[in-house]
Amino acid sequence: MTRIAKLFERLGREDQPGLIAYITAGDPDPGRTASLVLALERGGADLIELGVPFSDPIADGPVIQLASERALRAGTTLHSVLDIARQIRAQSEIPLLLFSYMNPLVRYGFEALARDAVQAGIDGCLFTDLSVEEADPYVASIRKAGLDTVFLAAPTSTMRRLQLVAQYSTGFVYLVSRTGVTGEHDSLSDSIGPLVKNMRAVTSLPLAVGFGISRPEQAATVGRLADAAVVGTAIVKLVQRHGADPDLESRLESFARDLKQGLRRPA
Repeated sequence: MTRIAKLFERLGREDQPGLIAYITAGDPDPGRTASLVLALERGGADLIELGVPFSDPIADGPVIQLASERALRAGTTLHSVLDIARQIRAQSEIPLLLFSYMNPLVRYGFEALARDAVQAGIDGCLFTDLSVEEADPYVASIRKAGLDTVFLAAPTSTMRRLQLVAQYSTGFVYLVSRTGVTGEHDSLSDSIGPLVKNMRAVTSLPLAVGFGISRPEQAATVGRLADAAVVGTAIVKLVQRHGADPDLESRLESFARDLKQGLRRPA
């Protein structure tokens, strides 16, 4: 079992939803990302999505777009992200999911990526813009190395597409709560409930919901419906605002603790 599978098995036994935290690797600089991840873990994050910065992040809103730009200017590459994973793994067993658009992965080479990701302590890959209908050859390389593969399902996904997402996903399925790009929203989408129901009809994998979750009460709502809540933009915005401050780690830890507290179900 991967660390991801073990995590959701434990959360299931405890009847508690998980907190998945996204962070753009290399923002504000590659040398600080590991300490930011460890701060999020101390605050209660259960799994980290390490975002590989990319010059054309079409699924992301302005906050994460700008984070990618900052990380790229700081010299972050896919090689750098794997080095960051090694730094984290030397100090922590938290599950790490490589979150990337396809272009950097294809340029790196999937067989090399699978090998190097395992050696770096990565547990799985999420392919942001890989069509599930074309996933087979890429998934084969990643799974052969023992890594999980995570795909996205959206409110607009047909039942046939949900079945394909279930077929090609391991670890968990990432449910996009709304159409459009990543970003904070004042309210959660009404599409979450039906999407969770439809996905549960075709898979027994854990379901994580992301896009638009930024406050503890929103995380709590998601936690009543799904197995985990994913928070990204709100975390990246803290890095944007306080990236030059020495107390950024403590701010992230405190924010993660508030989210985790909101998620906890009563005993």
